[in-house]
Amino acid sequence: MSSTVTIRKRIGIIFLGSMSLLFILSLRLIWVQFIMGQELQQKAFDARFRNVEVKAKRGVIYDAKGKPLAISVSTDSFYAIPAQVRKANKVDETAAKISQILGMDQAKVKELITKRQAFVWIQRHVPDEKAKALKALNLEGINFVEEPERFYPKGPLAAHVLGFAGIDNQGLNGIEITYDKILSGMPGTIMVEYDAKGQEIPDALHKYVPPQDGNSIYLTIDETIQYIVERELDATMKLRNPKRAGAIVMDPKTGRILAMAARPAFEPNKYKEYDASVWRNFLISDAYEPGSTFKTVTAAGALDEGVVKPTDRFYDPGFIKVGKETVNCWRRGRPHGSQSFVEGVQNSCNPVFVTVGLREGKDVFYRYLYGFGFGKKTNIELPGEATGILVPKERAKDIDLATMSIGQANAVTPIQLITAFAAISNDGWLMKPQLVKEIRDKDGNLVKTIEPEKVRQVISPETSRMLLEILETVVSQGTGKNAYIEGYRAGGKTGTAQKIIPGGGYSSTEFIGSFMGVAPVNDPRVVVLVIVDSPQGIYYGGQVAAPVFKNIVRDTLRYLQVPVQVEPEKLTQNNQKTVRVPNLTGMEIKEARNSLEKLKLKLDIYGDGTKVKAQLPLPGSELPEGGKVILYTSVPAHQGQPETVAVPDLTGKNLAEAKEIVKLLNFNLEVQGSGVVIRQEPEPGMQIAIGSTITVVMEPQSQTTIVPAGP
Repeated sequence: MSSTVTIRKRIGIIFLGSMSLLFILSLRLIWVQFIMGQELQQKAFDARFRNVEVKAKRGVIYDAKGKPLAISVSTDSFYAIPAQVRKANKVDETAAKISQILGMDQAKVKELITKRQAFVWIQRHVPDEKAKALKALNLEGINFVEEPERFYPKGPLAAHVLGFAGIDNQGLNGIEITYDKILSGMPGTIMVEYDAKGQEIPDALHKYVPPQDGNSIYLTIDETIQYIVERELDATMKLRNPKRAGAIVMDPKTGRILAMAARPAFEPNKYKEYDASVWRNFLISDAYEPGSTFKTVTAAGALDEGVVKPTDRFYDPGFIKVGKETVNCWRRGRPHGSQSFVEGVQNSCNPVFVTVGLREGKDVFYRYLYGFGFGKKTNIELPGEATGILVPKERAKDIDLATMSIGQANAVTPIQLITAFAAISNDGWLMKPQLVKEIRDKDGNLVKTIEPEKVRQVISPETSRMLLEILETVVSQGTGKNAYIEGYRAGGKTGTAQKIIPGGGYSSTEFIGSFMGVAPVNDPRVVVLVIVDSPQGIYYGGQVAAPVFKNIVRDTLRYLQVPVQVEPEKLTQNNQKTVRVPNLTGMEIKEARNSLEKLKLKLDIYGDGTKVKAQLPLPGSELPEGGKVILYTSVPAHQGQPETVAVPDLTGKNLAEAKEIVKLLNFNLEVQGSGVVIRQEPEPGMQIAIGSTITVVMEPQSQTTIVPAGP
């Protein structure tokens, strides 16, 4: 009896235990099947399939008129499914054929196509002829997929604006990276099935999900204007041999960039062949002391505040004292003397602008400095924009205010400077610089229009018009004569800035010549900034940058079909017809004088000789009618004595200037010290034999004396 009870108890315990276990398993099954089922199913799917991303075709980048500047072309990229290659048992034969067509090492190909992977790339973006040959072989386990490859049909045109895209179709620089998400689209996938050991299942499911192409963008850049700018920069690089050069063309009424180019350039289709420093767009990423072009900002604030009037008189003795320190005029050897404010702008006279800047005072000066946007980014649609460097307002002293007034002490970017000047040319309204105007989908449907954006009004329309009229006289009568454009009213400002030496101080041998201008002044259509960095020989902005401005603006206005505005009689009245300077070397003075008078050019003669031994400007240069040519003469040989030439005055010149003048007159130069010339032997004006040596003694400029490089 007791054994029966024991057996029943045991059976009951086993039953209860079994039921409990079954209940637990049922709960687990319910948990796995219904609660975790979807997640586990996805994990199983992910374990069976491997996705290979296929990039979408990037959207096209067009210019303002709809001309393609960056497109995506379909190329074939070849990949292997190693499991299928091994199954075909023709590994060596397959590797040999692939290596022969693609020009790859056979051992490398064999290693790739036999890897223990489900999928491996062999070569991407294969040229058409090679791709056709490889397709024709129909090799087992070797497949291909179409991939977009970025192509720039205009080569280096607008390279620093466009940037470039990498092999994976991702933007790496320029507009390509700024608008990468918009241009990229949605990638597709190749889905490959493999077993639990991670090996490809031959003849298993391969699913292809096509990509969705990206949207296209329309730039504000005009291909034709861009070409004009780059043509002129190329000519400048050849003529002046600078380290670099750049130009920006902007519509002042909208802030839209019509052209932007820098030299040296690069070919975006082959960007890897260039040093990364060449990719850098210094027009937005580098700050520099602008020199006299910044005087337009000083003038704008002073006129707007009423601290100066166009008729106000100033006197330039060649320098101005600011406390214990001295700021020299760029023409310190031949001071401008008494002049009106308008004449001071024409002459780019430093004492005039220092006086005006001090009249404004620190609070007013900085209000306009900030108002024009200096010290912060313009937010142009390009990567790497710099903010510039300003002297902190709380630390600024009178000498800082004086040097800032003439374009020193503060460092600005070219895009900041041209944006500020555009505001001066746009009734005082500061516009945000703009490079993209529209976004459209792949079918051409409008997605978004980017309208011009007003930032703030900095100066009054009356001040704007007054200053533009003054700047017009800079071109017609002042330092910017080489920017004169027959048939159009142009205004602007020259600039010559000493380059900052890393670690502090200024270079005495390297300069940045620039010109910033607007045309037509009565109805501005374009503002242009031209920068020539470290040109060889002549470096003044009026000589190296103003002619570039002239050619760019002349051809741009003609392209834009802007009608000629200056009447013929006004041209005659202002003597602004340009003429080419003839070669006068070797001529008798009388003959040279007659030649120049026929061309309506003036002349100055240095020396007591009867023949021209050298001249400035050089033969082939262009001058407006009424311009001046300087002739250097020699004394004819007498009783076996060599010909002589008057010694030039080198006092105050830096080494580059002294070398240029001495070379022109066929003298030799002996240099003692460094800095600027403080004395020389022989003295200026003496007649010495051609080929003689001029010895100059140079000393660094005093820290309490500021000598700007030029107008």
